[in-house]
Amino acid sequence: MLFINPEILTLRHKTERMNYPNLIISKLPNVGTTIFAVMSKLAADHNAINLSQGFPDFNCHEDLVSLVNKHMKNGNNQYAPMPGLIGLREAIAEKTELLYTAKYDPETEITVTAGATQAIFTAITALIREGDEVIVFEPAYDCYQPAIELNGGKTVYLQLKAPDYTIDWEEVKKMISHHTKMIIINTPHNPTGSIMSKDDLKMLEKLTKDTDIVIISDEVYEHIIFDKNEHQSVARYPKLAERSFIISSFGKTYHTTGWKTGYCLAPKILMTEFRKVHQFLVFSANTPIQYALAEFLKQKEQYLELGDFYQKKRDYFIRQISNSKFTFTPAAGTYFQLLNYEKISKEKDTEFAIRLTKEFGLASIPVSVFYHENVDNNVLRFCFAKKEETLEKAAAIINKI
Repeated sequence: MLFINPEILTLRHKTERMNYPNLIISKLPNVGTTIFAVMSKLAADHNAINLSQGFPDFNCHEDLVSLVNKHMKNGNNQYAPMPGLIGLREAIAEKTELLYTAKYDPETEITVTAGATQAIFTAITALIREGDEVIVFEPAYDCYQPAIELNGGKTVYLQLKAPDYTIDWEEVKKMISHHTKMIIINTPHNPTGSIMSKDDLKMLEKLTKDTDIVIISDEVYEHIIFDKNEHQSVARYPKLAERSFIISSFGKTYHTTGWKTGYCLAPKILMTEFRKVHQFLVFSANTPIQYALAEFLKQKEQYLELGDFYQKKRDYFIRQISNSKFTFTPAAGTYFQLLNYEKISKEKDTEFAIRLTKEFGLASIPVSVFYHENVDNNVLRFCFAKKEETLEKAAAIINKI
């Protein structure tokens, strides 16, 4: 998900080689500044409403802040145990069993991480070797491919089928080879807001049966799912769970993306390898926040009612723009809504997103950057994890275009 002019990139690398011919050979030569940083800076420069980067513009629950403050004042400010506080791991195990009837051992099968991105990187690093292939569905979140490449692996891309962004499992079957080590799934899906069904998980289970393929299931939006649908966690499927890392995020659940606290679930045989990397990557996550989360998880309604909370925001946003020239299918999950602008402009989505920010004062994310070959379906991604007044102002701009 990179946003950089290829000619500038090539020139920069030539200059680097001339100045330091033997000092640096980049391990990620094609990586520039992420689209999130680019669009957020552009929004700031032009005083635009920022619906690009995925974070709320409202505060988390005051009880959670008070709990963090309490534990800081109580002196819980030193290193937590490497896998995370046992009280928090026990609370995570309880939540997982409540939601998915799956049992994970807090001692050996749950690790608290410094955010979901760290957990994903750790899982990939623990298992991927030179020449291993990893199947990734695109449009894809931008942290998967660099981690694969850094570890010598090869990313095998399969496109989700627009406009519903569903998986063609026959295509997946064709792409699996003896080099396939891992498949990464993401449900609810960023950036499209689509969700995987029971049939999808059963097909994945069938395709990986009697193989050595490991699954990374990115489930950071597990509680943000709409229209009475159930989140199909890998944890619901024992034969899949036994070969899977499941990644989740407290930042997405509790509106605290800046706290960078997440966790990983995996069977002991996988978690053993995960922790070998985790201990040398970050060792442990933020201690007072772990204490606070362990207590706050007792307020089950905070995550059980999260889907309804965000569905109201989704519905408010799409009602406000229902008479615009943009077309859309309501997101099934996450806090992102895709809008198609083909009735408005034939510009590339990157160009239209920039013009929308500069001329109209509204920042979004062009979806083409979530593809490795910049597939352009004239679609922009908007974050609706915002206050109603923010969404109302954004909608007023959208309706003028």
